[in-house]
Amino acid sequence: MSDRWTDVLRAHVPILAWAPKCRPTLGRDVVAGVTLWGLIVPEGMAYAGLAGLPPQAGLYTILVSLLLYAALGTSRQLVVIATSASAALLGSTVAALHPEDATTYAAYASALVLLVGVLFVVAGMLRLGFVAQFLSRPVMEGFIVGLAFFVAVGQLHKLFGVEKVDGNTPEKLWHVLTELGATNGWSLAVGLGCLALLSGLPRLSRKLPAGLIVLVGAIVFSSILDLHDRHDVEVVGRIPRGLPDLSIPQVEASDLWTLLPAAAGIVLLAYSEGLAIAESFARRHGYEIDPDQELLAIGAANLASGAVGGMVACGGMSGSAVNDGAGARSQLSGVTAALLALVTVLALTPLFSELPEAALGALIIHAVAHLMKPTMLLAVRRIAPHEFILGLLALCGVLLLDVLQGLVIATVISLLLVIYRSSRASVVALGTSPEPGVGWVALTRHPEASPVPGVLVLRLDAPLYYANAAANRDEIKRLVAGAEPPVRVVVFDPEVQHELDVTSAETMVEIFDWLAARQVEVLAVATHVDLVAQAERAGVLDVLGRDHLETSLATAVSRAVRMVDLAAARPARPAPPDTL
Repeated sequence: MSDRWTDVLRAHVPILAWAPKCRPTLGRDVVAGVTLWGLIVPEGMAYAGLAGLPPQAGLYTILVSLLLYAALGTSRQLVVIATSASAALLGSTVAALHPEDATTYAAYASALVLLVGVLFVVAGMLRLGFVAQFLSRPVMEGFIVGLAFFVAVGQLHKLFGVEKVDGNTPEKLWHVLTELGATNGWSLAVGLGCLALLSGLPRLSRKLPAGLIVLVGAIVFSSILDLHDRHDVEVVGRIPRGLPDLSIPQVEASDLWTLLPAAAGIVLLAYSEGLAIAESFARRHGYEIDPDQELLAIGAANLASGAVGGMVACGGMSGSAVNDGAGARSQLSGVTAALLALVTVLALTPLFSELPEAALGALIIHAVAHLMKPTMLLAVRRIAPHEFILGLLALCGVLLLDVLQGLVIATVISLLLVIYRSSRASVVALGTSPEPGVGWVALTRHPEASPVPGVLVLRLDAPLYYANAAANRDEIKRLVAGAEPPVRVVVFDPEVQHELDVTSAETMVEIFDWLAARQVEVLAVATHVDLVAQAERAGVLDVLGRDHLETSLATAVSRAVRMVDLAAARPARPAPPDTL
């Protein structure tokens, strides 16, 4: 195989590049993998319940997603498994379809996971790794905070041993409060005891696998006291042992179309959160993340998870933090945890039959507790009040409607924010700064700067295109009409412009005609050869005149000053009525 094809293969299958080099960190990676297994096995089983799936679905997800991401991912510390957010989104989306039985529910869930995987892979093939930049962080923070409360309140019925009800978050909370008289004291004792251990054990030592200790302790406690038969405490029950079967869910095409918007929203949320986590660890350890390869890796993990009846897999903060803290320096830790999960699936699942549901509820509540911090939004309020309001809307959407509707609200708000900001005028008037060596600065931001009398120097701070063309046209007209003394020459510096679309070309022609009707000359700086060629093809230079192009802003302003002096010696004709 040629060196070129070897490099291509290593770029798309990173395990081929890092596996031969992992010997120096082998010991630390294996220890980190064992530690990781102790965390993600109980969490995986708990998140399966959150998604409305049997506990083994969490184990299957761990088994395949860790192996696929280890082979294809570019982060050395990221742990790609089911998270509380992805599990809640999966469960709420499938429940909204009102499946008639558990088999149909599982088929819808697998179909949704497979759709998520397909969208990830397609996005990776199209190199759409940049899309995560379009999700507003404050809006997504609001969604995550709302999701954490949604998840926690949804687990309270397990802790109190009362009946589960459907509805939004306030309705579920009100139901638990009104049913306090029917609380199962044993369930509550198990739940509160598990929460106390989950909070207290890490304070003794962060190296203790608190989740695994709680899991084993709850099973032993439940078995000795026979909590299910003697005290009506709900337990997990029998979990099948052995490898999962590969299958494609049998669902109608119309159901796939119904699931597609939710799958797209899950991809946006999961990718933006996972990429942020991966990049934070990459900066800390001095290596690079390939966003497009991450799409392919997470997509492959979800395709495999959907095929074995697992859950949506994405980058999780808690698992990744534990992995890094335990010393992981390569994805060998993930491979180790996956192999231990394989042992769990093959031999250890009968041990979980007596696990109380209250213990799983406590594990979930503890897992999302660190996300229930409205202070994150309050910090946004101090910086950008309008973004705080948008984040609050996303939070309320989750709590008062549902997770899926909240996700749609968060996504739509983020995209509307992008559209709003990109459609605003980007043209600014320039003046010379009194500070030596500073040069041209925006007059709106530097009132001490001096404009050139009779000359309006304009610069684009963002490219002109169809979405902001009208706003920039109106702003230019406003600046010309409001200038004092009156503008004789406009110097246009399209510094950041590299190309013209049809709308922006037509807008430039409209602006030049409007200025010509008011006896205002126009000079433009020819910043890019390709832009000039495109302006000529679009007919913009026919209106401006090629002789009105200058090679730099300095020469354009110097010529403009001379033109103002000449124009001052000629009597001005009456200007046509303004049409702002």
